Amino acid sequence: MYYSRNIFYLYLLAALLAYGVIVLGAYTRLSDAGLGCPDWPGCYGRMIVPQQEAHVEQANQAYPDRPLEHAKAWKEMIHRYAAGTLGLLIMLFVIKSWMLRAKGKPSPVFASSALLLLVIFQAALGMWTVTLLLKPVVVTAHLLGGMLILALLFWLMLNALAPADRRVSGKLTRWAIVAAVVVYGQIALGGWVSANYSALICPDFPTCRGQWWPQMDFREGFILWRGLGVDYEGGVLDGAARTAVQVSHRIGAVLTFLVVSSVAVRALLTRDKYLVRTGVAVMAVLFLQLSLGIANIFLVLPLAVAVAHNGVAALLLLSLVCLLYFSFSTNAQTEN
Repeated sequence: MYYSRNIFYLYLLAALLAYGVIVLGAYTRLSDAGLGCPDWPGCYGRMIVPQQEAHVEQANQAYPDRPLEHAKAWKEMIHRYAAGTLGLLIMLFVIKSWMLRAKGKPSPVFASSALLLLVIFQAALGMWTVTLLLKPVVVTAHLLGGMLILALLFWLMLNALAPADRRVSGKLTRWAIVAAVVVYGQIALGGWVSANYSALICPDFPTCRGQWWPQMDFREGFILWRGLGVDYEGGVLDGAARTAVQVSHRIGAVLTFLVVSSVAVRALLTRDKYLVRTGVAVMAVLFLQLSLGIANIFLVLPLAVAVAHNGVAALLLLSLVCLLYFSFSTNAQTEN
């Protein structure tokens, strides 16, 4: 452990804040408040949602196609405030890291600087989410950026606290990487489903409208870039394209379950207490996520369940990051 306990608590705070930003982002998106403020970084030209009658009238005159809705605007701005606070905290990490480096002490200069650059790009994605009117590729990239920031913060937090000089199986490390990549890809598919408003196109499970392979248009469903100026709120895909998006996510869920459960079982079969405990956590979060996904279908996408589905997806990714960390050894690894 080369960071102090104080650094660990800073990383813990940042990871919790990053998780909160992801959940707030999901809540904002799923409650149709992604364009609650049609400009960026302010809201109708102000850094606080307009309250006075004169300011509200000015806002509505400036954006006649999107009159101010206070509930949606506040959801969007609270999300932006939280994201901005996270950016400032990560900037503090960079300053602290360089100060430690100047004193000749070990410090995560590269990691914290990379995080800051990632946060800056994430802010740009947040801006483009609004200015490009919820373009699906931008919305999905924004989600993935948030997940990556959270995963990196969690890794740094573990490195500041947990022991890393242990010998474990190199095979498990490789499988943990594969599982984390698969989950990250499944999160991307989930984001694509949400950004294209395809969550309810299949009202039944495990079939889709009573069919195992309904009519689908994969080419139309996965066009990443469309023309500028298109308002994507509510979605622009037809039924066959949305079905292709939803069915792809379901197929991805099956693949994710098989890969992640296999890795968790491998961890359970080791004699390392960290890996066994983490393997149990991975299995528990995996089954919870699967249950939430099915519940979204049968309960017709209630907001609380849909937001929880996003939040637990982040937890599943973190559990695999934890598994990867504990399966990684700074010593020479041996094969099973």
